[in-house]
Amino acid sequence: MLGAPRRWRAFVLVAAFFVCAFWVLVRKDPAIIDRYRASAAFTPDPPPAKVPPPPPKPDGDNSPELRLTKLPDRYPVTSFKQLPTPAAGGDAANGVPPIQKRPAPSESADAREVRLARKAAVQASFDRSWRGYKENAWLADEVQPVSGQPRQDYEKLSGWASTLVDTLDTLWLMGLHDEFRMAVRTVCDSVDFGYTAADTVHLFETTIRYLGGLLGAYEISGHAFPELLSKATELGERLLGAFDTPNRLPLGRWDWRAYARGGMQTSAPHAMLSAELGTLSLEFTKLTQLTGDVRYYDAVQRIADVLAAHQQRTRLPGMWPVVVDAAKPAFDTDDQFTLNGKADSLFEYLPKQWLLLGGALAQPRDMYDKFLPVAKKHLFRRVLNAWNLPLVLPGDVRVRDDPLTGRTVEHSPRTEHLGCFTGGMVGLAARAFGGAHADADLDLAAQLTDGCVWSYNVTATGIGPEKFYYAACGAITDPPAGLRCSYSEDKWRTALQTHWKVKSEATDEASSLDHDAIDRLMTDGRLAPGMVDIDNPHYLLRPEAVESVFVMWRLTGDSAWQDKAWHMFQHIVRHTGAAPGSQPEQVAAAAVDDVTQADGGPPMDRMESFWLAETLKYFYLIFSDFDLLSLDEWVLNTEAHPLRRAGLSK
Repeated sequence: MLGAPRRWRAFVLVAAFFVCAFWVLVRKDPAIIDRYRASAAFTPDPPPAKVPPPPPKPDGDNSPELRLTKLPDRYPVTSFKQLPTPAAGGDAANGVPPIQKRPAPSESADAREVRLARKAAVQASFDRSWRGYKENAWLADEVQPVSGQPRQDYEKLSGWASTLVDTLDTLWLMGLHDEFRMAVRTVCDSVDFGYTAADTVHLFETTIRYLGGLLGAYEISGHAFPELLSKATELGERLLGAFDTPNRLPLGRWDWRAYARGGMQTSAPHAMLSAELGTLSLEFTKLTQLTGDVRYYDAVQRIADVLAAHQQRTRLPGMWPVVVDAAKPAFDTDDQFTLNGKADSLFEYLPKQWLLLGGALAQPRDMYDKFLPVAKKHLFRRVLNAWNLPLVLPGDVRVRDDPLTGRTVEHSPRTEHLGCFTGGMVGLAARAFGGAHADADLDLAAQLTDGCVWSYNVTATGIGPEKFYYAACGAITDPPAGLRCSYSEDKWRTALQTHWKVKSEATDEASSLDHDAIDRLMTDGRLAPGMVDIDNPHYLLRPEAVESVFVMWRLTGDSAWQDKAWHMFQHIVRHTGAAPGSQPEQVAAAAVDDVTQADGGPPMDRMESFWLAETLKYFYLIFSDFDLLSLDEWVLNTEAHPLRRAGLSK
């Protein structure tokens, strides 16, 4: 009679042992459940590849027998820079304050219903463009949305399926896990980083899109797909070859064939864009954090040390110019400075690198603190506008040597869509670094972001142009609606006349406008009050404006930013054909040719990978739960790939 109870007692003890062991295992490795689910889940078969053949080479050198592999260093590192590690105890112990608005904003039932409807509209637009790529250009870099043909970008993207890799983490974020698994299997099985038909490997684009895309997908999926980290490590190992130069500064446009044949890389480039040099830190640092291999962090920290050493030795001390000499290295030859394209993400990565390292390294914060006052004084300007809104935009600066007055700093009120990241950067840094100017900097961030939102609101399509000139009416220290910036038509006319006169003198062309021509510019609707010239009217599906709107929404919790984003989204999908059922002749969203024409002009046959990787991701996050991809846990690289911050409390 006692046998049965004893057997049950033994069974209970064994079961308790297994439960306790499983609990300990999960405590040590929380991602084990995700990995089990991932391995057990159904993975659909991928569509057939649709990759156009590479263009023929004059020398016939398209043979895949030449392989890109990491060779022994000709200029080896003898002492590696060690990865800083945050102190135990989480953000508070490392001086990293909360980034997102706390407490999170509340919403009514009606507001939630509206938000979810908007989120669904964003996802539907994503689904259409993703399907267009999957069905028409699988494993190619891009789909051409008008012709429905695949496109390879060998100049920048090496033909390594950039849209596929770039979109991985967006698929996971939007809950498309079957699609994600299919895409992961395709990338890991079919993308060959050991060969490209391109003449050179573009280190910057390869790092932010491919390396960042693989790492972001690995991180956001809870490390449930170790093959993604293996693929990222494979790529990172190959890219280390670009750093094998005498001063260990990399080759931005890397002649991989010469390297693979064993050629000496005797010099870093004498002319290199500063953004291409300074926008590698997040991705290579994260690779070290995940693998423990310090070579990746060492490679980018050497760049950071050079940037820090030369920050005060440029022609505009505190900022780095557009073009630098990486061979010497020297940063005092170029006289042009900007936060627009070619320099932009170098500055963007300063606060983000500090956050990624959990506040353990002061250097990126110190560099940001030296840069921002210079930008405030010389680059940021108030914008004359018909609503007298407090708007600020960045401009370009040229430093000239004047024999009479010495060095002069000339400001040009020209901005780019690429420069619209600035509001988000200033806001993120204000919250992260704090200090006496934090509130004022957060207000400045809002004005910078609103400047880009304004550029959308005043065009015929409701979309901001790629590049334009604005009527600058004062420094940021001037009152927004003071004597200089209070709007009048005469002030706008004066700004138009001044701009076109300067343009005619610079080009030696008869570009200056008479009184009647100025009148036509002011009345034909192609230039809104406050704009004086649009030198590139395209909309290339870029994310920077909505990126800053997203950051401001997360920093402030002010739902007005959601409304601004929705207004932008409605105009974008209307003119790009992104919405399901619109523009049936297109297979996906298409870039807009001319945002100053009411119909946008004929659609451009381009959809770059950042449309799915960045633009729609930011719109989706704005209308998702407030803590989805929280800025208190994640850093987004310049291609919006999420990298988990170090030093977080468990």
